[in-house]
Amino acid sequence: MPDGHEHINISLVETIGAVSPDQWDGCAGPANPFVSHAFLSSLEDAGCVQADTGWAARHVLIQDDSGTLLAAAPMYLKGNSMGEYVFDWGWAEAYERAGGRYYPKLLCGVPFTPVTGPRLLVRGDVQPSLALNLKHQLAQTMSEAVQGAKLSSLHVNFIPVTDVQVFADAGYLARTGLQYHWQNQSYDCYDDFLAQLSSRKRKALKKERRAATEGTGLHIEHLSGADIQARHWDALYGFYRDTSNRKWGQAYLNRDFFELLGQRLANKVVLVMAMRGADIVAGALNLVGDDALYGRYWGCKEEIPYLHFEVCYHQAIDIAIERGLARVEAGAQGEHKIARGYLPQITHSAHFIPDTNFRAGVSAFLDRERTAIAHERQILLAESPYRQSDSLG
Repeated sequence: MPDGHEHINISLVETIGAVSPDQWDGCAGPANPFVSHAFLSSLEDAGCVQADTGWAARHVLIQDDSGTLLAAAPMYLKGNSMGEYVFDWGWAEAYERAGGRYYPKLLCGVPFTPVTGPRLLVRGDVQPSLALNLKHQLAQTMSEAVQGAKLSSLHVNFIPVTDVQVFADAGYLARTGLQYHWQNQSYDCYDDFLAQLSSRKRKALKKERRAATEGTGLHIEHLSGADIQARHWDALYGFYRDTSNRKWGQAYLNRDFFELLGQRLANKVVLVMAMRGADIVAGALNLVGDDALYGRYWGCKEEIPYLHFEVCYHQAIDIAIERGLARVEAGAQGEHKIARGYLPQITHSAHFIPDTNFRAGVSAFLDRERTAIAHERQILLAESPYRQSDSLG
């Protein structure tokens, strides 16, 4: 067990392929699939993450003299702000209007994935005091990389609340955001969850679920592991492209990524498919962590009222209850999620800005933004469907 007396070597590597899966996952741990070697390498190997797409890997490694990886951080040299979900377009415009060069910048996080999870990855068998020291070393190394390359900024997106202080100690600015999560209160079935809602909301969701499938000829299937076939990935990729093109105008992921995801991480995938016979009408991709279900992509080829809510939100709750997962994370945006039991939760990010004047301006903005987000959350919680005495906010 590493105890802090080892000599350490710090390096930046330009591909996660420079690290063995066992070594990387020994630091990432099993709880969050998005920081796993399988997920990150699938993005790189499929060509979704590379310099040409604005994501040039610069992963931080801390190793001992024997080559054992003690800590790591997934970091990228970014040529744009696409696919990040913590928006800094206004910062870029202001900095460049003042004569600065905002890009390239550094970003620590998971490409195209607005999911909170560990960013300062430390081996699970190190002593707690050393683990904290290694986290501080990672935060410091990343900030030194920004200053050494004379870059505008470093952004660490969707960090756990437990690491907020680590970044604050290293001089990073704190930012908050909002997402919508469903909390499992040890329910045995969906009806147990419904029982916690007000009568009017309970009736509305029951009616909604019936409307999504009754009279449509649809049935719902959950697929995972070896049950996921090429035709399911083909359908899901088609849905993803259609939804991306309509909502964002750009699809970040390609078919190869979904193929690799199926090969490397299928046991962490749950596809929810709405079927009419053998025909796949709609589908959603979920990934499973140790204590959470993460909803990611959805699409359909036929517009059916309430089907989106059924496939993405109600079925996710069913899966979480069945698997004993503590929560469902349904991502950002969409106040419609509140009526379905998904309440607004604060998310966190950290930002290192070397330029003193620019930093002061951003810091003042973030102070105002944090206050506004906290206020917005309280307003949104007033729309909670839960009975007042059972409010989960």
